[in-house]
Amino acid sequence: MPGEEDQATGPAGLDRRKFLGLAAAGAGVMFMKPELAFGTAANSAVRVGLLGCGLRGTEDASNLVDTGGARVVALGDLFQDQLDAGRAHFDKIQQEKGYAALDGSQLFVGPDAYRRMAASKEVDAIVIATPPYYHLGHLETVVAAGKHVYVEKPVAVDVPGALKVVEIGKRAERKLSLDVGFQIRDCPPFVEMVKRIHGGALGTIVCGEAHYLTGYPDRAARTNGSPHELRLRNWLYDRALSGDIILEQNIHVIDICNWILQSHPLKASASGGRKGRPVDGDVYGNYNVLFQYPNDVDVTFSSTQFAKGWWDVTERFFGTKGTSQSPYTGPLGIWGDEPWQWTGAGASTTEPQNFSGAGKFTSNLELADREKKKAFVESITSGNFHNQADKGAESAISCMLAREAAYQRREITWDEIMKSKEVYDPKIDLNRLK
Repeated sequence: MPGEEDQATGPAGLDRRKFLGLAAAGAGVMFMKPELAFGTAANSAVRVGLLGCGLRGTEDASNLVDTGGARVVALGDLFQDQLDAGRAHFDKIQQEKGYAALDGSQLFVGPDAYRRMAASKEVDAIVIATPPYYHLGHLETVVAAGKHVYVEKPVAVDVPGALKVVEIGKRAERKLSLDVGFQIRDCPPFVEMVKRIHGGALGTIVCGEAHYLTGYPDRAARTNGSPHELRLRNWLYDRALSGDIILEQNIHVIDICNWILQSHPLKASASGGRKGRPVDGDVYGNYNVLFQYPNDVDVTFSSTQFAKGWWDVTERFFGTKGTSQSPYTGPLGIWGDEPWQWTGAGASTTEPQNFSGAGKFTSNLELADREKKKAFVESITSGNFHNQADKGAESAISCMLAREAAYQRREITWDEIMKSKEVYDPKIDLNRLK
């Protein structure tokens, strides 16, 4: 459910030490508001508002309900049909748990839905799953209203916006939980693998390669509606609204590379283009990137968003003691002097599953959403608040580094991209869609 916030700029000269200075994993325990004294009854569960009732937002909020510690009490969307679909879905799954149907007073539609939801006294936490261009304005409003927040990736579509998210994170620190939708960082097989890598299981990492290869995200064709409405409904195809595929989709893989290497890339060269895609907007259909990380570690990355009959999402790192591999589906582990392979829930399947546009996977990601949402709820109920704003911004800027290198067909450094003043603007007046 987009909003009309302007994207304010942040401190472009922020160095890495300051950039990573926020408490990424949660800070000290603070007193909780009286209305957040949670008990065991349904009515004392964390009360969640969902802003953006599309595929991913519905999946996020459903996962929060499935943890047993949250209840969706409010919905907001720009479009009435999306809101109606969300209401029907959550009434069904929550009534099966003995929860009451959604109150009509907590259903918000239109350009100001996010403001009204943020102001609601019935809501403790808000899931932001709107088109990425609007994440910054919605996040700022929600944090200012004192609500815990789960914001989907990416946190922003341009560098000034990402740096502003870091500043918003500082306002939330030790007061609220601010989680970013990198659910793989809570996924047990990935957590265990990265722990072993950081413990030296690969020895000295020499290089890596990663890819995010998927088909075209086909959506039901719509012929009614103004050009701006159609852009908003099909924001995945729109560069200004989504930030392009390397930021909106491929960010998961680049975030894992940053996590494993405990750093961001220092520079990138890249190419890409729209070849292979249908006529569907202005985002790219493929990227090929060479990232250079500290200690002369080169990581190659490639992506497609048009390929037919095949998909694969994987990271591999090669070190002096072994090799790691971490696919969405297939063998995940470390091979070499200190071998280890994941054998728990969702371990290697013989047949790959279909790709999920909603992010609902089994195999190696089977536990990802559950553990991520469980951790978010527990951070709120315990008072050990999360603050993931800096990691969300760092991985977003890493993707922007590659995006701009591909657009400009030249090598770009981290220091250069951090000085970017370019602000994306879809030029859509949400109050005049018809």
